[in-house]
Amino acid sequence: MDQNSHLILGWEEWVGLPLLGLPSLKAKVDTGARTSALHATDIAPYLQNGDAFVAFNVHPVPRHPNIEVACSARLLDQRIVTSSNGEPERRYVIATELEIGQHRWPIEITLTNREGMRFRMLIGRRALQPGMLVDPSATFHQPRRSHKIYRQLIKP
Repeated sequence: MDQNSHLILGWEEWVGLPLLGLPSLKAKVDTGARTSALHATDIAPYLQNGDAFVAFNVHPVPRHPNIEVACSARLLDQRIVTSSNGEPERRYVIATELEIGQHRWPIEITLTNREGMRFRMLIGRRALQPGMLVDPSATFHQPRRSHKIYRQLIKP
């Protein structure tokens, strides 16, 4: 993205996390949140050749718990994050790449159970890059994706 162009995002966008095997998620762009968060279950840290990793499962389609993607990523940190209800929570932090439209860049994400939330992912302001603008009155400024890509993962 050059200095004269802007990537405009709506408050709701389709995104991908290709390094985690998650090509399509609906995410809420929340400039009031500092860190990004991803809905994850069965979170389990482990060591591999002396390096810290974390395994976790993602249910990428709300209201379809029978669709599950197993993920793994290098563990960066553990942080205390204050959730939207004001409660502090210790969360694992990973690094991955965020893809929106034709743009892709590295971000940090905390892992937490967002089961009761409408969006499986929250994009916080630290994930936004210079030149990005958020239009709070609009949704889906960037190309739409679909949850249909996960159909082959449906468990009976």
